[in-house]
Amino acid sequence: MKSNHIQHLLEINLAMLFIATSGALGRYVQLPVPVTIGSRALLAFVALFLYCRYKKFNLKIDTKDAGVILFSGVLMGVHWVTYFYALKLSNVAIGMLSIFTYPVITAFLEPILLKTKFQLAHLLLAFLVLTGMYFLSPSLDFENSYTIAICYGVFSAFAYALRNLVLKKKVEKYNGSVLMTYQTAIVGILLFPFLFTISPNVIIDQWQVLVALAILTTAIGHTMFLMTFKHFNITTVSILSSVQPVYGILIGAIFLSEIPKGTTILGGVLILSSVVIESFRSKKKT
Repeated sequence: MKSNHIQHLLEINLAMLFIATSGALGRYVQLPVPVTIGSRALLAFVALFLYCRYKKFNLKIDTKDAGVILFSGVLMGVHWVTYFYALKLSNVAIGMLSIFTYPVITAFLEPILLKTKFQLAHLLLAFLVLTGMYFLSPSLDFENSYTIAICYGVFSAFAYALRNLVLKKKVEKYNGSVLMTYQTAIVGILLFPFLFTISPNVIIDQWQVLVALAILTTAIGHTMFLMTFKHFNITTVSILSSVQPVYGILIGAIFLSEIPKGTTILGGVLILSSVVIESFRSKKKT
């Protein structure tokens, strides 16, 4: 059991490393946000569909599950779009750390939506995360792009938390790659009209970063992340995944030379300390 727990922790860390590439890639790409997300989703859909066909996964879903999967796809699109606006208005550190209020949101939504027992420890961890958020933007000034970015990030976090909770029970029924195939298809269809708002040559010129977003971040990272839902409750998964900003900030520092400020680092330490605490708590339960 102990070795399995360590393996599952390694799996979620690997998933977070792949997803963390979204920060630097989102800052690097020079396209309108809906165009970026639409292109990313369509390319990821093609990759995931071909992979599912190659692995002979059953792509059929029950009619009774269609509404939930559709709703979760819309939420995923909202999460991606608002997250990328947060990145555009700030930097990798602020953008990524702001969406990691989602473990706090999850801790409060999970007992309501999935009828799980509310844990006082999650309330304390929520306070820790919110304290960290204060250090990211100590002045609540809506003329400051960083404050607006954090608002986008928190809204993105809400959509992401709700999406994860909605999909929790479906992960036990469907393969993660199949679910992500549908999710990317839904996002791609919704944002497809935006692809006609700029010249196709502009999109083609940035095909490398779009392919990286589609394959590394989406097809691989998000699919691996969905698969970890089988091993932990959603609140635990969300808190453990808070290691993602660490990887994202490191990637941003290496490739974009974005060095976070001292207050950003302090806020990040407070937010990510919840990961260590929840790692030990979840280990005791396995």
